[in-house]
This record gives sequence, C-alpha cells and structure tokens, in this order.
Amino acid sequence: MAASSRAQVLDLYRAMLRESKHFSAYNYRSYAIRRIRDAFRENKNVKDPVQIQALMNKAKRDLGIIRRQEVILETQEVVSCSAATFHTGLAFIGTHWPNVFD
Repeated sequence: MAASSRAQVLDLYRAMLRESKHFSAYNYRSYAIRRIRDAFRENKNVKDPVQIQALMNKAKRDLGIIRRQEVILETQEVVSCSAATFHTGLAFIGTHWPNVFD
C-alpha cells in the first residue's frame, strides 16, 4: 500500500471511530466501534489498489451512515422526551378534568 493510501485509510479509520464515540447509547457506541475495528483488521492485508479503493469507498459510505444515524438517534431522544412530557401533561389534565377526554 502506498504511503498516501495508508494515511488515507488511517484517517478514515480514526474518523469512523471518532464519530462512533458520539453515540449516547452504550450499546450503539460499543457495537459500532467493535464492527469498525473488526472490519479494518479483517482487511489490513489487502494489497490490490482497486480493492483498497473499493473498501475505502464503502467505509466512506459507512461513515456517512454513522453520521446520519447519530442525528436520527438524537432526534428520537428529543421526540421521546417531548412525547413523555406531552403524555405526562395529558395524565395531569386527565386527573384534574376527567370528563375532558370522555
């Protein structure tokens, strides 16, 4: 592997690990980190430049997926907190005005 190619692979590896560490849920975070490490270890002896480029393209797509997934999970957390507040509010209203929802 050429030196510049090696540097690009290491940069991509670090970027993927760094992004995966932003998952707030432990299970998502540990799974992503484990899968990234396993995939890079599995392909560390690849010498064919075409195959290396294909693997790098796949890793770049996966990095994009990781970034989008973080946003989706953050949005779900906000929505679930809002929903919990909404349901708590309905429960509060229901206890004080029982005929409102009948």
